[in-house]
Amino acid sequence: MINHEEGEMEKEERFPAEDYAAEALAADMDPWVIFDARKTPRAEFEDWLDTNRPSRVCRYGDPDRNTEPVGWIAVYGWNHIPDTGDVDALQDDWEGLQSSGREVSFETIKELALNHRVLTGKWLMHLDTGFKVDHAWRGIAQSVLDGRIAEAKVSPHIPDLNSKHVICVYNRDFTNVQEVINLDTAIRATGVKCQLSYKPDVYTYLGIYRNNRWRLCPTIYESRFDLECIPRRSRIINKITNNEVT
Repeated sequence: MINHEEGEMEKEERFPAEDYAAEALAADMDPWVIFDARKTPRAEFEDWLDTNRPSRVCRYGDPDRNTEPVGWIAVYGWNHIPDTGDVDALQDDWEGLQSSGREVSFETIKELALNHRVLTGKWLMHLDTGFKVDHAWRGIAQSVLDGRIAEAKVSPHIPDLNSKHVICVYNRDFTNVQEVINLDTAIRATGVKCQLSYKPDVYTYLGIYRNNRWRLCPTIYESRFDLECIPRRSRIINKITNNEVT
């Protein structure tokens, strides 16, 4: 007699990271609201910024106003970062890494990123809706327009009591520590004092978010603004080595 309970294949465990990855992919695929400084006159920036405040743009659109869902609100500077890596090849090699029996670690993922030139990364900040996110986004967006930051994006409002916005501010090369530090400095110069976390884009392309099956932390740096230090500055910790970055 067959024991069906024993004969059934165990279902593969699902991790929260997979849901986060699906949500992020859906946002990427929905229309974006973009101000591109290379194509749009600077004189239109203030009206664009005011019309598209993140606290007032709904992620899922507004049927009453006949508006579509919005994935992201973004500003591209004149030094906008081009897409130079081979993401398809990266993802193919990622499948090979998982089936090879090799350890999945920061170092093996960094190796994939270097091989396929997928080197961009971003500082992340999570902010409450309303004045906090609108004020922080205005400073970041203005810095992009002025050429101090290459590009940035912010998530629109999700009508949920516990929902926060995320602002992502990008640089070209996550392996260039000085470049990562300089971007933190540029962000702090806009007046942002909240905690920041830095995530290489390779983790995003591979669907590696928090609470993933490999128990990897997808952010590799953490920045805390030190109000007691004179002169005031960020304290950046390398989360891989647990050492402060100088």
